[in-house]
Formats: sequence, C-alpha cells, structure tokens
Amino acid sequence: MGTDRYISPLSERYASKEMQFIFSQDKKFTTWRKLWIALAETEMELGLSENGVPVITQEQIDELKANVDNINYDVAKKREKEVRHDVMSHVYAYGQQCPKAAGIIHLGATSCYVGDNTDIIIMRDALNLVRTKLVNVIAELAKFADEYKELPTLAFTHFQPAQPTTIGKRATLWINEFMMDLEDLDYVSSTLKLLGSKGTTGTQASFKELFNDDNEVIDKIDPMIAKKMGFDSCVPVSGQTYSRKVDTRVCNVLAGICASAHKMSNDIRLLQHLKEIEEPFEKTQIGSSAMAYKRNPMRSERIASLSRYVMIDALNPAITSATQWFERTLDDSANKRISIAEGFLATDGVLDLCLNVVDGLVVYDKVVTKRLMSELPFMATENIMMDVVKNGGNRQELHEEIRQLSMEAGKNVKVEGKDNNLLELIAEDDAFPMTLEELESTMDPAKYVGRAPYQVTKYLDEVVNPVLEDNKDIIGIKAEINV
Repeated sequence: MGTDRYISPLSERYASKEMQFIFSQDKKFTTWRKLWIALAETEMELGLSENGVPVITQEQIDELKANVDNINYDVAKKREKEVRHDVMSHVYAYGQQCPKAAGIIHLGATSCYVGDNTDIIIMRDALNLVRTKLVNVIAELAKFADEYKELPTLAFTHFQPAQPTTIGKRATLWINEFMMDLEDLDYVSSTLKLLGSKGTTGTQASFKELFNDDNEVIDKIDPMIAKKMGFDSCVPVSGQTYSRKVDTRVCNVLAGICASAHKMSNDIRLLQHLKEIEEPFEKTQIGSSAMAYKRNPMRSERIASLSRYVMIDALNPAITSATQWFERTLDDSANKRISIAEGFLATDGVLDLCLNVVDGLVVYDKVVTKRLMSELPFMATENIMMDVVKNGGNRQELHEEIRQLSMEAGKNVKVEGKDNNLLELIAEDDAFPMTLEELESTMDPAKYVGRAPYQVTKYLDEVVNPVLEDNKDIIGIKAEINV
C-alpha cells in the first residue's frame, strides 16, 4: 500500500514498537499532563492560597487526573494554528476538558517545565529499553563464547594471519566492549535529574511571588515534583532549560554502543567472506537479485549502516550544547526533536539486529580448522626453533634459516598456488634434526592458542556472569526483525 507522505525508515523498518511508543505523541502529551498534575498537586499540598483561600482544590486535581490520557488532539492542533505555541495550545485543550481546573493548569511554570522534564523522562525510559536489549546481547554472546571457547581459529593482526586464538576468545572481545557500554549507560542513567520548575530564567521568580518569599516552602517544590515523577532529585541550578550537555552525554552512550556493534558486525562480515562464520540466513531469503547463489551478510551490514548514523548523530547535541546562549535560546528545539529521537530509534534497531545475529551465528568448524592448518606451520616455527635450541642449536642462526624457508614456502603458496610445504622444507634441512613425522606431530592447534580457553572461562565467570545474574529478570527477549 502506497502513501503520499514521507515515512521514516526508523519507524517502518528498524525500530521496535516499544521504542516507537516512548517517542510517540501519546507518551509525550500524557507526560505533559502528568507534570501539570504534579505541579498543581504540589502547590496545593504546600498550601498555596490567596487571602486564606486555597488556590487549588482536590476537585480540580481529580478533574485533571480523570482526563490525563484523554488527549483532544484536534482541539490542540486547531489552537496551535492560531497561537503558534505548542505548550499553550495543550494548556488550552486540557482546560477545555477540565473547565474547573482550567485556570490553574501550568501555574507558575514556563514551557520548559513540561518540555524539558518530559524529555528527561523519555530519555530515562528509552535508556532502560536500550539497557534491556544490551544486556540480552551480552547474554547471547556469553553463551556463544562459552560454547566455542576451545575451538582454535586463525587470529589476525592487520587482517594478516597471526598466532591462533579461539572463536570463543574472539567473542569475548566483542562482549568486553559492550560491557564497557553498559557501565557508561548505567552511570549516565544514574545521573539523570529532572529540571523541576525553575521558571523563565531559572530563578523561580514566579514561586517567590506565589508563596510570598517563603524560601523554605519554595525549596520543597522541586523535590516533591521529582518524587511524584519517579526521580530522586532535580538539577540544582539551571537557566530556563536543563543543560543540553545532558543530551550530549546520553547520545555519547548510544554512539558508544553503536561503535561496539559496528566493530562486531565488521568482524562477522569478514568472517562470512572467509566462510568461517555466517549470520542467520533464512530458507526463502534472497541474497542477490542477479547472483542467486549469494548469501550476503545484510543484517551485519545494516548494523554497520545504522551505527554509523548514530555515531555521527552524537555531534548534534554536542554542538547544540556548545551554542546555547546564556539562560536559553530556541535553536536547540528543532534539532533536538530529531536528533535525540532518531538516535534512540536507530540504536534500538541496531541492538535488535545484534540480538538476532548473535542468537543465530553459524560456525563452520571444518573451514575454520582447514584455514588454520594451512597457516599453522608458520605459527609453529617458534616452538620448533625453541625445541632445537634446547638441544644445543644456535637461536640466531636457526631464526635466519627458518626465515629463508618460510619465504620459500610462502612463495610456493602465493606464487605457485601450491600447498604450504614449510614442514617438508624444515625436515629436509640439516639444521633441524627432526623428521617430518615429528614435525607433523606438533601440529595440534590447541597447543598454539595460549591461555585463550582459560581466559574465556575466567572472564565469563568473574566479569560477565555476575552482571547477567544481577539482571536475570530482563534476560530472555527475542528480537523481531521487520525486513
């Protein structure tokens, strides 16, 4: 079914329904109403009165609460066309539904009271969803690392064959970066504070007027609002807005997660090229419109693509934070509406893809072993050399001899297209008193992976599993991939 309007791919293709709801109009405007209720309720509880008569009554609060979810969008939209102000349009629309309370909605507040506090609440909830998915990615990777902790594989430095590792050990490198991201996320989440109700320039001048200069009473307003909205506290000082540096910190966490995902996806794409590991590929999936045999790593490619977007998107709040003038300017608003929401929606899509890919990784162990064995003679030369030195050989002379033989074997492989015959060349060299059979007996890949299996077990047991145990209540989700 077609449409004559632009639809964001983040909604149509990538982000989950849960993340889309967090950034939905319903979530935003019901939160505005909850904040207006929290403010009015606080003012009532603190005894706001005029000539001994309460300004706000419980009847008004009840009326506001009865209509918190019943948003009359048509009224607000029509009003905004007239007044060109979104907050005042929704104050008006809410007042139409709550005629008894209409006169006390937004009392003493400025637009940022609902706008900024809602933004913090939305980012908190979005970070919680990101956290859940991040923990599940770590949990799936931990299973994978444990399952393959002893399977030797060729390691690469500079994408050139290097000393072997194990598939499980390589997976711990991915896990470790995601664990760093989890630490960053938890820290930033723990520092989130509401703006509270600070007034037009952050001085709370309106409350000084409403509560007759009673600082002791005014000091209670922000803590009471924070408690009602599920926060420990509000920011200690501000202009009209909370510092946009908060957005920078949040988006840097998202960028960090996506950088880790991008690195993992690159490794998987390279391994799929080598036919060692593949991402999930469904029976009816088409890899190429032209080449029917192809199995492209499109999910890993999509991880990289969306991750790149988020990493660049993090520049937006950083620049916005740096360019805010004095107590408030409005050049943040349009940018912020897009960059924060899209950063979260894209990260959500990335983590769903990561979860889907990691949950279904296919390891072709025979290919892994074949490639390793083709390079293992080169890796084994150090051990061979040390064994000969133990029996009286000269290390420097042997090193040069092996270097020459390795170059000859390399030429046979790369230029002549032959098999690696380094062991045969060593066996024929008088400097090495070892038979071909003795040399071949040293070609057990497990001898060359160092402490990799032990490191995997130790890392999972001491670092990862305690975190997973602490978060066991949120582990077990599956990712739904739309396309």
